[in-house]
Amino acid sequence: MAGMFPVETRSASDGLPAAKPAPGTAVVFAIIAAAALAAIVPTFWFGNASGHDFEFHMNSWMEVAGQWHGGTFYPRWASLAHYGYGEARFIFYPPASWMLGAALGKVLPWKLVPGAYIWIVLTGSGCAMFALARNWLPRRDAVFAAALYAVNPYHLLIIYWRSAFAELMASVWLPLLLLFVLRLHEDGRRAMVGLSLVVAAAWLTNAPAAVMVNYSLVLLVLVAGRVQRSPKVVLLGAAACLLGAGLAGFYVLPAAYEQQWVNINEALSLIVRPESNFLFRRIADPDHNRFNLLVSIVAVLEIAMLALAMWLSRKRRRDQPEFWWSLALWGGVATLLMLPFTFILWEYLPQLRFVQLPWRWLLCLNVAFSLLVAMGMRRSKSRAAVCALMVAGLLVVWNKVQAPWWDKAADIAEMVDDMREARGYEGVDEYVPRDADPSLAKPETPEVAATDGNPDAVRIENWSAQNRKFEVNEGRETEVVVRLFNYPAWRVEVNGRQVIPETQPDTGQMVIPVEAGKNKIEITFVRTRDRTVGFVLSALTGLVMAVLAVWKRRD
Repeated sequence: MAGMFPVETRSASDGLPAAKPAPGTAVVFAIIAAAALAAIVPTFWFGNASGHDFEFHMNSWMEVAGQWHGGTFYPRWASLAHYGYGEARFIFYPPASWMLGAALGKVLPWKLVPGAYIWIVLTGSGCAMFALARNWLPRRDAVFAAALYAVNPYHLLIIYWRSAFAELMASVWLPLLLLFVLRLHEDGRRAMVGLSLVVAAAWLTNAPAAVMVNYSLVLLVLVAGRVQRSPKVVLLGAAACLLGAGLAGFYVLPAAYEQQWVNINEALSLIVRPESNFLFRRIADPDHNRFNLLVSIVAVLEIAMLALAMWLSRKRRRDQPEFWWSLALWGGVATLLMLPFTFILWEYLPQLRFVQLPWRWLLCLNVAFSLLVAMGMRRSKSRAAVCALMVAGLLVVWNKVQAPWWDKAADIAEMVDDMREARGYEGVDEYVPRDADPSLAKPETPEVAATDGNPDAVRIENWSAQNRKFEVNEGRETEVVVRLFNYPAWRVEVNGRQVIPETQPDTGQMVIPVEAGKNKIEITFVRTRDRTVGFVLSALTGLVMAVLAVWKRRD
């Protein structure tokens, strides 16, 4: 590839000591894995860092593991959310993170799962960065870039203050995004297939990150196409964007279509709107302001180091123009989008508002940060200074702004008990059906209640995540109220005949009319048409990509 460095080349003009032998693949992996392990060392003493989203992810992982045990491989309905009333969480939240977390919970004690998940993801992100960096940097510099990327300040902020595990996983795909974009001109169709897989992986990992990936893809293909004077790059990038979304269609299409059935706009409440989360922005919420100050300090620290590294590496503009300009502009645009004057873009660019938090662009900025630092600061002392400054910055915000919160083994055990005994957990409002009000739903209500209040009239046969069977024996025509939020995907049959359930006006619970006498009722969470279309779209796109991957053009 044009601009690639020989593995151990070091010119005399660098003024550096002779290069040591480049590390082999096993050593590279060991270095990255050791850096990832070092990132979670504090959890060995303090317990699991319980950031903003910790309970959300842990409850999701535990619920999925439980549904696997019950025979449901791909859950759609989180049955224990809102203490048993449920929500459509797994339709709208991408599957990659909760599948990995649930899988780890099947083989490890739950108290160890968060640490194992973090270590796997950080190691994966470092390996992805090495795969990118080794194409443009000497091997030893690529190892440094990989380790730095794995434990960059924003990743540590995610781990210790946010617990945004899906967003952390999305960092694995970002170096590969740039790698395949820069290969489009030379590798053509093969690189497009790889880029499509990256786009699909982003959609299946974290929706806000997927929006950032798509906007980043547009920027990067425009830069690469301009520098390489290749319109083909832009066309292949556009095709990859469409193929990636199609491959993830089994998730993307239902998540887009079924938004009309839930309170999805709750995802843009005041504290998670873009206008409330630009750097150093303050609102009438002290807790929000404290955290926003913390993340703003970390962001400014990274931006300053990025600017310095960009200046020190500026000679690479001539040697590797497509690589350097891609990094510089990607990092620069990510920086600008964290500042308030770009609000008009957040307001009008399609779906950008659903990134929610402008400082989330640090996720993309860190690709440029890690590589430009490796390119511009090649002496051990300067790199050690960067690492020391990173650690110092995090220690300052840890001690002076906001310390992390911690969950001990007993806290995790309590969550496990709540799941095992079906007490459930607190849900999130944006995945609740439109007519439901979880604040009015009472956890202690019975699973099925007849309107005349006779508890002996009900006999439960089965009460699983996606299927409920029970019998109601009433002396007169009446209604039964089910401890379940009504959602269009629920099919209700009474004595083998499908009926349309009603919705209780206050809580949004399902209400089923029954006749006098014995009534056998079955409620099943069925595949809706949008999910069927999404599955077919994914299958067809996968077939197209397989053909593109193996097809060879005849001369």
